[in-house]
Amino acid sequence: MLQALYSSLWRLATPFLLWRIWRRARREPVYGVHPAQRFGFYGSGRHAPARGGFRAAPVWVHAVSLGETRAAQPLVRALLDRGLPVLLTHMTATGRTEGARLFEQDIVQGRLRQAWLPYDMPGAVHRFYRYFAPRCGLLVETEVWPNLVAGARRYAVPIALVSARLSASSARKTMRVASLARRTYGRLDAVLAQTRADAERLRQVGARDPQVVGNLKFDLQLPYDLMQAGAAWRQRLGRPVIAWASTREGEEEAILAAMRDMPRTKGGQAPLAVLIPRHPQRFDEVAAMVLASGLSMRRRSSMPGMPFGPIDQDTAVLLGDSLGEMPFYYTGADVAIVGGSFAPLGGQNLIEAAACGVPVIVGPHTFNFAQASEDAIEAGAALRADSAQAAWRLALELIDDGDRRAGMRAAAGRFSATHTGATQRVMRAVGPWLG
Repeated sequence: MLQALYSSLWRLATPFLLWRIWRRARREPVYGVHPAQRFGFYGSGRHAPARGGFRAAPVWVHAVSLGETRAAQPLVRALLDRGLPVLLTHMTATGRTEGARLFEQDIVQGRLRQAWLPYDMPGAVHRFYRYFAPRCGLLVETEVWPNLVAGARRYAVPIALVSARLSASSARKTMRVASLARRTYGRLDAVLAQTRADAERLRQVGARDPQVVGNLKFDLQLPYDLMQAGAAWRQRLGRPVIAWASTREGEEEAILAAMRDMPRTKGGQAPLAVLIPRHPQRFDEVAAMVLASGLSMRRRSSMPGMPFGPIDQDTAVLLGDSLGEMPFYYTGADVAIVGGSFAPLGGQNLIEAAACGVPVIVGPHTFNFAQASEDAIEAGAALRADSAQAAWRLALELIDDGDRRAGMRAAAGRFSATHTGATQRVMRAVGPWLG
């Protein structure tokens, strides 16, 4: 009964969903590409290709957005290296854009295809499974939808939640619809969790026998060319760099205030702040905030090429309004402050920063990456600050203390090296489905 009501609400929301696609596509054109796919219309009629145009049944990997797409990279690469065709689905424009960048050659060669995952309506889900006929489904991190999971069982598609995480707050929200949650999670054929705490919470919401395999993000293959370019850029810049990475709404005001109040280190150095908003649709909004604050700014988008040209010593902020260049920013920084953690949003991923060997500072709210954050702090690779102002002050102190900064860089390398291997464990767990 509850699932029927849930499905009815999705149907009633159709006009709003159409309006939402149109509205977001005005800001993010990629979001408006192939809108019919979001309702399960990928191809129709007598001449619709079998298996979505693949020669063999594909392995379906769902990576909802930018972070999940990056996390899925080593897993998708392992599948492709094994000679398996891959269907990669997304829900956001940033995820689809990043997937196209990461797997450009595989798309050209027809080994990988991207599509939108349909909204969780029974008819749309039915059309998705009928069209693509995947051999199995691998959902990355958190994407569990009742009709999607029920459809997998109907079409005999084994389905797993991989690199699975569930925060305490998300578990509480999930249990508000306990019967639907237990029915849905209980239908998953495998649940491969990041940590023991994640596994226990997933068990509480209905998952059967969740296994701990680790976090796929530790296996990310970083682009050497971007890292080399970042290091060379930092050397030519001739001044310290502090990267504010993946900032979210409600954080930038405090960041800019801290920079105005504390423009220099005690040693008299004026660092360049690289401000990188998490969501591309906010680039212009954040640029306006910086200008309104009175701080001088350059935009990455106004500086073509890689590595880009020199930045005036009087420039306080470089706005990182680009996609796919985070390793460049991290490698070019003396300190990275990871956003999403200075407001109660759960934090953003610090693993990529640590893998680039940069000392990391996080805020008080890291419940989405609780284990990774605590492990990094314990390893000496990261520090925690209770506010944006405190984080900026701590970053300035680290710039003045080269020995401490060098120690954190070394710790970051050790921390990253000791947590790899999740991809191999996932591949072993789902091996029987791959043929």
